[in-house]
Amino acid sequence: MAKKKNKKTIRLISRTALLLILAAIMIYAITSKDKVKVLAEGDTAPDFELVDLEGNKHRLSDYKGQGVFLNFWGTWCPPCKKEMPHMEDLYKDFEAKGVHILTVNVGEPKVKIELFRDDMNLSFPMLWDKNKTVMDLYNIKPLPTTFLINSEGKITKVIKQGMTEQQIYQYLESIQPK
Repeated sequence: MAKKKNKKTIRLISRTALLLILAAIMIYAITSKDKVKVLAEGDTAPDFELVDLEGNKHRLSDYKGQGVFLNFWGTWCPPCKKEMPHMEDLYKDFEAKGVHILTVNVGEPKVKIELFRDDMNLSFPMLWDKNKTVMDLYNIKPLPTTFLINSEGKITKVIKQGMTEQQIYQYLESIQPK
């Protein structure tokens, strides 16, 4: 009888210890995940390298000394579709003034992005973040999200919504090098 009681006690202690170990592992996994920094105004924009639809490499650092309107988008996103023609209308004028529009598609098939570009008659660089690495680097939620980056590489504003043509114009103007 004492042996049975002893076995039950050992079994209870073993199960309790196992449950405590599993609980500790779960708590550690939840609390130790790498926290992605939320970028804010005044932060230095993280450098990255992506290719556009033609295969040309674009590094954010290549635009140092100029303004960058960095827009993250998806073909399925209604506000993205609405703001793209406004960006196209302003693209050439502001590029001549040292402000570049770079759009980053987040993880969609290249052919889908190309069809979108062609249907909308867009000519500005469309970068392809096929593995969503830059999306994760910039902690993008929701789409569209746009970062205004000044000539020193600092983020001056983060816009997490669609924009009108007037707003885009004002934002492009705000990051024009002096």
